[in-house]
Amino acid sequence: MTDRNAPQPQGQYVPAKRHGDLIFVSGMTSRENGKLLFMGQVELDTPVEAYRIAVELAAENSLTAAKSQLIAGEQLAVLSLTVYVNAPVGYTRHSRIADLASRFMEEHTGGGVSSRAAIGVSSLPGDATFEVSIVAAADRYSP
Repeated sequence: MTDRNAPQPQGQYVPAKRHGDLIFVSGMTSRENGKLLFMGQVELDTPVEAYRIAVELAAENSLTAAKSQLIAGEQLAVLSLTVYVNAPVGYTRHSRIADLASRFMEEHTGGGVSSRAAIGVSSLPGDATFEVSIVAAADRYSP
């Protein structure tokens, strides 16, 4: 994962908001440098693995936004993960798509698997394929 500033909002909101030790992250899509890279609905016959890069980019953007709220000596623990899938009627592999984001979060936070929702929708802003949102906690690092 790269050390970047929080992704730029595409509307009237902030990427992440901290309240005490909780960090609430807005829905993040598969954008790089402000450009949406993956658009349209998932396809019924496409293997889940084909969506890994898009899902991981949205998850990375979520973590980057959350980490922008940390202060020195803190680490991030993801408490809740929501993965929105732009899916056609009849699509049933939402949970397997969300597993890609769960694994990414686990690998990049060391905090284990969080609670999660995988939600199918008929469209997303900008016709994004995926949107990922998290609620995290800022924890003091104890060696």
